[in-house]
Amino acid sequence: MSIRPVKRITQAQPTIEGAGVRLRRAFGFGTTDEFDPFLLLDDFRNDDPAAYAAGFPWHPHRGIETITYVLAGTVEHGDSLGNSGTLGSGDVQWMTAGSGILHQEMPQGDPSGRMHGFQLWANLPSSLKMTAPRYQDVPAQEIPDITDDDGTVVRVVCGEFWGKKGPVDGIAADPRYLDVRIPPGRRKTLPVETGNHAFAYVFGGSGTFRDASKPGPVRTDRVGSSREPALEQTGNRSLVLFDSGDEVTVQAGDEGIRFLMVSGHPLEEPVAWQGPIVMNTQEELRQAYAELRNGTFIKDVGSVRGG
Repeated sequence: MSIRPVKRITQAQPTIEGAGVRLRRAFGFGTTDEFDPFLLLDDFRNDDPAAYAAGFPWHPHRGIETITYVLAGTVEHGDSLGNSGTLGSGDVQWMTAGSGILHQEMPQGDPSGRMHGFQLWANLPSSLKMTAPRYQDVPAQEIPDITDDDGTVVRVVCGEFWGKKGPVDGIAADPRYLDVRIPPGRRKTLPVETGNHAFAYVFGGSGTFRDASKPGPVRTDRVGSSREPALEQTGNRSLVLFDSGDEVTVQAGDEGIRFLMVSGHPLEEPVAWQGPIVMNTQEELRQAYAELRNGTFIKDVGSVRGG
């Protein structure tokens, strides 16, 4: 067994998206090789309704999957195919945009005005870029929670972990998407598929992601800037990118730690990316935007709802 060393630690950066939603972007709109098959991770967390109420009005997607995980508040969604619904606390929507869809997402806070959720983008292989759009709406009660003897709790959104299988299935990159909570002071080793790219995103507490038996500095940097002095501790909104191996070791801090643990099999295909559309070539990208302009973007392929 080999512990995955930490390759890099970065902090999610303030970003404005949609009609003026203030969020934090952990990664995205840069090089994709290290995160392949994933493209982007946004943390839309705020206690001020003015920072998110304008939402994400109608916009297109093609060639990717969007994974929305809500922890507080709600997200109302609708699309050009007539689908609509509301995601509440603990719910997940895994949308396969495929050949193309127009949709909107409008967040609303809880009674205290708090909104918290994540959106992850996963790339589709060239063979599935133009597949029919598909939804998997998963209510919170269908997502299994596993509690280990030391109090560690893992929600399995997608993939298999500790003998439990998440409700989201049929995903091309065979990803694993976990919500992990480790109690204060506990050290935990989690298995990760060899050959898959993997990252953790911390959104509660703090801790250290490294093999304590192999001391050495972990370099940290901020997205888009030069590297800063070495730090080992990770806290709120820290993104931890791992190198190769088949296990990840986590040492929780005094308040415990909560993080998303995501891994997936790299597609290793060319990426042509502009805004919400991701194809393999620039010509395919130009064609997609031409279809948006001339009204042929939505294909007559229907959509499938699952979950």
